[in-house]
Amino acid sequence: ILTACPHCFNTLKNEYPQFGGKYEVVHYTQFLAELLEQGKLKLTRPVDKLITYHDSCYLGRANEVYEEPRKVIQAIPGLKMVEMERNRIRSFCCGAGGGRMWMEEKLGTRINQARTDQALKTGAQMVGTACPYCLTMLGDGIKEKGLEESLRAIDLAELVEQSLEKPLTEEKK
Repeated sequence: ILTACPHCFNTLKNEYPQFGGKYEVVHYTQFLAELLEQGKLKLTRPVDKLITYHDSCYLGRANEVYEEPRKVIQAIPGLKMVEMERNRIRSFCCGAGGGRMWMEEKLGTRINQARTDQALKTGAQMVGTACPYCLTMLGDGIKEKGLEESLRAIDLAELVEQSLEKPLTEEKK
């Protein structure tokens, strides 16, 4: 099973076996990293930007998938990466976990805004994610702080698509 969602990845890989569901479960960053390593996927168009990568809780801390997303980033020509202070096992939640995506927080700083501040400190132009929830939360954090001109949340698959010789979104002429 190929999944784009770390939450689904975790559930299918670690919880379904308890009920007889034994599947090979692969997150899309693992799949892309394998294709890149085998030379089956070639990224040639440069993306001349500085990116920081946000480790999602369920991909990183829960399942220790840290290297594959970084390999995907490293394979994109022109893309430079800088780590946030809190990364890998010490990463900081995007704020979607525990239903916070749908909650109005009244005390303190919203989690997604705190994580946005951490990304901003790196000087990166983009925050890369490999989770649809993280993408939404970080994108909202950027908008809530009025940082759309200086910082963008982007899924790693979008960056791969931009770096393909002929991007899928390029209109036929």
